[in-house]
Amino acid sequence: MLPDGTIPGSLADLLAVFRSCFTTPTFSTFQGLALGLIAQTRRRTICGMLLGACLERLWHHSRAHRFFAAARWSTDQIGLALADLIITRLLPAGAPITIAVDDTLFKRSGMKVFGVAWHHDGAAKGPKPIGFGNCWVIAGIIVQLPFLSRPVCLPVLARLWRPRRTGKLAYAREMAELIATRHPDRTVHVVGDAAYVGEHLRGLATQITWTSRLKVTSVLHELAPPHAGKMGRPRTKGARLGTPTDLAAAATWRTTRVRRYGRTDTVHIAEVICLWYGSFHTRTVRVVLVRDDKPRTSDRDERGYGLPLVTTDLETAAEDLVARYASRWGIEQAFADARQVIGVGEARNRLRRAVERTVPFGLTCLSVVTVWYALHGHAPEVTAIHRSRARWYTTKTEPSYDDMVIKLRRVIIAARFRNPRPDLVTPQETQAVLAAWAAAGT
Repeated sequence: MLPDGTIPGSLADLLAVFRSCFTTPTFSTFQGLALGLIAQTRRRTICGMLLGACLERLWHHSRAHRFFAAARWSTDQIGLALADLIITRLLPAGAPITIAVDDTLFKRSGMKVFGVAWHHDGAAKGPKPIGFGNCWVIAGIIVQLPFLSRPVCLPVLARLWRPRRTGKLAYAREMAELIATRHPDRTVHVVGDAAYVGEHLRGLATQITWTSRLKVTSVLHELAPPHAGKMGRPRTKGARLGTPTDLAAAATWRTTRVRRYGRTDTVHIAEVICLWYGSFHTRTVRVVLVRDDKPRTSDRDERGYGLPLVTTDLETAAEDLVARYASRWGIEQAFADARQVIGVGEARNRLRRAVERTVPFGLTCLSVVTVWYALHGHAPEVTAIHRSRARWYTTKTEPSYDDMVIKLRRVIIAARFRNPRPDLVTPQETQAVLAAWAAAGT
């Protein structure tokens, strides 16, 4: 058991969702390490988590290392429990589930670390977009919080990808199907970039729709003509329509307005129902070509369109599809917050089981902070307090993830230092609270 005052009641209630995923001793360790990762403002190594939870004098550090390297628990069970929490508490009843999938690199050093290799790193600094470390395929649930104008992505499941083994798209489909199986009464919309579409999506359940960026070299065809009753194999595809550039030249465009990236844009849209035989085989897909009214870049302007989308969703309005794809950017922001704010990937373990568990554990804590803030922590004065401290920062109207973490850290401090006899508080105790309060905001 954790000492009294270690964890606030509101956070303990959220972590209780994961109780069925652990044995009793392991769940206590999980609570302590999750608390430590959130509260720690310095290095988030395994021992750093113990320091953040103020348990370094009560627990031997081997207990924390054993939790990741040897204890019996499953990252998928934790992820699905987290998905249940998000879906039941932050989504309307019966609403579709939107999942963003993407991969990111957490840099590591040392050849004995399991699963490390050279990977593409879109966030790399310098002329070469590569990095050495572990590449993770991550699935997150997109939610719209009432106090934010932009959608937020909450990571729930992750897979360690290794070269020359199971593909990234196969992992993405596997995680989407896990969530869909868990919630058979809801439609699941999956969005990903151009790397997350291909022949691995053949045979996808009708409960799941898949929306992605269409590759510029894709060849599209008309739907197969009806069987004429003649001898021979029926045709599986119609006449060749060509590439997205060919579609853009022959398409009928209409002007509309789309809400995306926290703003409303005027765009031109063209739609075509067709077959992408190379990826989806005989499944009917819809291609949506988007062209900005005032292009911000010259990307693909010479091809007659700005953004080509392909989707298996044949019913949703094109404007909503464009907004759905734009919400995918939330997972990129989640990756940045995971590295820079909460320190996911800083643990220095190297064994297979420990490596496969540490990053999903950190991503779970990342999502728990947002869920806690949405349910228990938000107050309108959060941004007002920030503007009062920095009067030149007049444009801040919404809390950032940093604000959410700082608020939770200070709630943790208040629970840790709460004295049952406030009239007997010593000056030393007051100074300790003030120092911890200031450190929580760094």
